[in-house]
Amino acid sequence: MQKSWLSALSIYTQPRVLGMIFLGFSAGLPFLLVFSTLSAWLSDSGISRSVIGFFSWVGVTYSIKVFWAPVIDRLPLPVLTRLLGRRRSWMLVAQIGIATGLICMANTDIHQHTQTLALCAVAVAFCSATQDIVVDAYRIEAVTVEYQGAMSATYVFGYRLALLVAGAGAFYIAEYTSWQTVYWVMAAVMSVGITTTLLIAEPQVSKDKAAQLLEQRLEASLGVAQHTTLWEKFVAWFVDAVISPFVEFFTRNGKLALLILALIGLYKMSDITMGVMANPFYLELGFSKKEIAEVTKIFGFFMTIFGASLGGLLVARYGIMKPLLLGAILVCVTNLLFAMLAVSTPDLIFLAAVISADNLSGGIASAVFIAYLSSMTNSAYTATQYAVFSSLMTLPANLIGGFSGLVVDKFGYQLFFIYASVLGVPAVLLVIWLNHLQIKKSA
Repeated sequence: MQKSWLSALSIYTQPRVLGMIFLGFSAGLPFLLVFSTLSAWLSDSGISRSVIGFFSWVGVTYSIKVFWAPVIDRLPLPVLTRLLGRRRSWMLVAQIGIATGLICMANTDIHQHTQTLALCAVAVAFCSATQDIVVDAYRIEAVTVEYQGAMSATYVFGYRLALLVAGAGAFYIAEYTSWQTVYWVMAAVMSVGITTTLLIAEPQVSKDKAAQLLEQRLEASLGVAQHTTLWEKFVAWFVDAVISPFVEFFTRNGKLALLILALIGLYKMSDITMGVMANPFYLELGFSKKEIAEVTKIFGFFMTIFGASLGGLLVARYGIMKPLLLGAILVCVTNLLFAMLAVSTPDLIFLAAVISADNLSGGIASAVFIAYLSSMTNSAYTATQYAVFSSLMTLPANLIGGFSGLVVDKFGYQLFFIYASVLGVPAVLLVIWLNHLQIKKSA
């Protein structure tokens, strides 16, 4: 039954939905501190460009988090899991690890112990990626599917707010004090996440009997169902934690599984590809850095938050598939607006209008897509399956995005943005196809 707008809007008054603002903030804060903010500190301290480039490898940690997600799904922490629960215990350990890593970075002599600083940054990134895994799992398990869009929207709001604090806020602090002080302050600000983790309730998830039966069958087929030896126990754990999530996904979705994975890999393709060349495009149009910052950061921030909030509202009122289709279409259309901007006389108002439309559509698409990914997980394997989905969501798009500069050099910006728009068409068609097949299956 379709909800009224007022009833749909009420989802933003739910305590767990509001709590995601603070968890989103905690997830977003470390990200820039091991990326662009850290690069600024290194550059400001006279570290060579080649060394700064090597520091970017820290980001690989976020791309490979799927490898330890099964451990987080299955391994209880001594004492803490009994006191706080499965999700909150891992969340707390990750947040304390981030704060400790930031303090270590603040206390490291950047010239004398550059390698130590790099190791500390890797530790922060590892703990940050771990926190991402747990927060995603908590977000999915804490509420029903109809609330996932709103949870995504409030998460995006908190995350974006943290990016402002760790980005612009860090520059302001560094301007008047030092970069070491920046990292001390950011370590203290992590108390937002720690406090939230201690205050929220552990999500109650019932055991999935179908998943348990699947694990028993897989263990029996490999002859390790008895768990008598240490080797059998290890193989059984590996089967349950690593293999079962994949088998369960394909078993549950049947013939639709490959189409769903294709949609996950293609949905962000248009948006990410366009984003690679956005800032060079603005500069080549002749806009100043100040104008770009004001329009992209101020308009961009508020329009993204508004778009994400609207996406959550649409999911609550119409379900997931219709807003998912809307988001995919809007992303394609807004890329065509950039193609128009590329052949028009540079105008700040037109730039603001295009960027506003782009961030609004991106906010809607992101919130709805996160809700869709969340709905595709099984509560028995939440962390593992979502980690796989989130990696698949960005990997193909980032690989294709790497060729963006070549496309611009050969064909110019107008055709590049048309090309980026066309990259979004397969996602639109897949959403329509999947929706049709799911309706036919449920009929």
